[in-house]
Amino acid sequence: MRAESIIYPLPTEQLLSKEEGFWRVELPSDYKEFIKINNGGIPERRSFSCNGHNYIVTRFLCILEDPTEIELGIFDIDATKSQLDERLIDDEDLIGVALLPVAVLFSGDFLCLDFRESRNNPDVCVWDHANSGEFDPVSYPVANSFKDFLTMLAE
Repeated sequence: MRAESIIYPLPTEQLLSKEEGFWRVELPSDYKEFIKINNGGIPERRSFSCNGHNYIVTRFLCILEDPTEIELGIFDIDATKSQLDERLIDDEDLIGVALLPVAVLFSGDFLCLDFRESRNNPDVCVWDHANSGEFDPVSYPVANSFKDFLTMLAE
C-alpha cells in the first residue's frame, strides 16, 4: 500500500463493531485487519481480472467516525453507500447491506463484499454501475474471500 495514501484516523475495533451493527453483518477478519492499517489506501499493484475484463483499483474505501471532518471523507464507505443506496440491494425490505463497497474501481464500478449468500462470510464481487438499476444490482464474482482478492491483486 502506498503509505502516503492511507486515510487517518485509522478505524478502531469499536468503530468497526459499530458499523457492523449498523450494516447488520459481520465483517470478515481478513478485511478488518486490512482496513485497520490500510484505511482508504491506494495499492501498489492495482489491476486484476474478472469476467473477461481488467479492472484497476483507484483506491480502497475507508471507515471514518465523521467523514465530513476531512477532505478525503468522500471515500468513506457510508458516504459512498448512501450515494449508491438502492442500486446495491435487490430487496427493498432488507435491513443492513447486501453489497458493501470496499474499493473504487477506475471504470466507475466498485469492488464489494457480497453478503447476499452469507451475512458473516462474504464473497468479493465487482458491482457494475452501468448495468445496475434500483433494486437490481448487477455484479460479477471475483474471489471467495477478501484475502483471496488481495492475493489476486499481488499477482
